[in-house]
Amino acid sequence: MSATLITGIGELTTNDPELGRPSSSAVVLDSDRVAWVGPAAAAPAADLRVDVDGRAVLPGWVDSHTHLVFAGDRTDEFEARMAGAPYRAGGIATTVAATRSASDDSLRDTLRRHLAEAASQGTTCVETKTGYGLTTADEERAARIAAEQADDVTFLGAHLVPPGTEAETYLDLVTGPMLEAVAPHVRWADVFCETGAFDVDQSRRVLAAAAARGLGLRVHGNQLGPGPGVALAVEVGAASVDHCTHLTAADVDALASSDTVATLLPACDLSTRQPPAPARRLLDAGATVALASNCNPGSSYTSSMAFCVATAVLQLGMSVAEAVRAATWGGARALRREAGPGAVGVLRPGARADLHVLDAPSVTHLAYRPGVPLTWAVWRKGRRVSSKGA
Repeated sequence: MSATLITGIGELTTNDPELGRPSSSAVVLDSDRVAWVGPAAAAPAADLRVDVDGRAVLPGWVDSHTHLVFAGDRTDEFEARMAGAPYRAGGIATTVAATRSASDDSLRDTLRRHLAEAASQGTTCVETKTGYGLTTADEERAARIAAEQADDVTFLGAHLVPPGTEAETYLDLVTGPMLEAVAPHVRWADVFCETGAFDVDQSRRVLAAAAARGLGLRVHGNQLGPGPGVALAVEVGAASVDHCTHLTAADVDALASSDTVATLLPACDLSTRQPPAPARRLLDAGATVALASNCNPGSSYTSSMAFCVATAVLQLGMSVAEAVRAATWGGARALRREAGPGAVGVLRPGARADLHVLDAPSVTHLAYRPGVPLTWAVWRKGRRVSSKGA
């Protein structure tokens, strides 16, 4: 693969504390890594030169929370919710039934389509979960298919207790044969610690079994109301706790004093008509915040991280810089991919060559012009995967 010099940058977001946001800069991509970042006048020679003509350049979006191995449609549920019906965790069962009935090829095609859709909008690193199979065979199938295409895969067998199954019997399966079947294909395990899904003791049991199997931990928590999800995530040292819509002062303090990332899903809160997550309180307390799409067919059917950034600015009280950082470096931190060789969510020498060019002079336009497709070009692992430019 030839080296590419990106020059003519109007505004560069690196997320690197030493590089900052330098002016009159250029970036060199060589193979799948960033080779050089610095003043354009001092840029080394490269095989290919791309002049972005004053456009803003930033790391590719890191979407650290999605559910993309699924089949079926929940339009009727969405329409009912917009008419006033409440969101409940039990709607997941509709997608489970459709996913179990789908062929492997159908699930692969759906995953591929959504990943391509996300990439065309600047997303270059994606985590996705199982959780729409809820049998050993179907969860193993989902994990295997996800691992073929996604950057990170999370086991979410503890998404819901299947109808007609006793909770403890199902937990025996999740923490035993199901965990063993999916473990070769996944890096993380997650649990939906929420009313209507799993209580704190059940959730702790799932996480303990996953940790013993060598998996990293994540938690769905505090989505539908105050609950134990955040406290549990911090207790077990989870990499992230996701949703964080309903937080007490103690939850905020716990996150601020821990390494657990608070992953906010603003598109989901809009779609389920939940209140905005307390981003400002978290940031002011010193917690690490990530933004993610939660792309799934029931509660947040969007792959647009730009939409999530705009929503975080317009509704959650985040600055544009904070929201962009949360959707890049924050997501990388939630996946423990922000440091070392091949890091994502950053633009510095040695990082993965994931780069997003906006058809705008600054990242401010992401919130200033909400809903406008601003992606001009995208490089993922050094390969140009999307472009409106020549």
